[in-house]
Amino acid sequence: MANTRSAAKRARQTEQRTLRNKSVLTGLKRQQKKLLTAVAASDKAKAEIELKALASDLDKAAKRGVVHQNLANRRKSRASKLVSGVGSSKARA
Repeated sequence: MANTRSAAKRARQTEQRTLRNKSVLTGLKRQQKKLLTAVAASDKAKAEIELKALASDLDKAAKRGVVHQNLANRRKSRASKLVSGVGSSKARA
């Protein structure tokens, strides 16, 4: 329990930010799952659409400070590698 008014306010702010950040992170996980589903189905067009949406969501989250910029860049890179392999013989092996 906070001892001062300012500490109580900070606790309230932290609670609000935690909820907001949690919803953004959940959205990122949902978008990644959509991308993986499209890749598993070998649907190149759908995978590219999902990649674009994921990249946008990651950039927004990084800009707001929910995730670190390096994490966003790493996930975008790995996702684009996955999508580029869809439909090729390397992806099927």
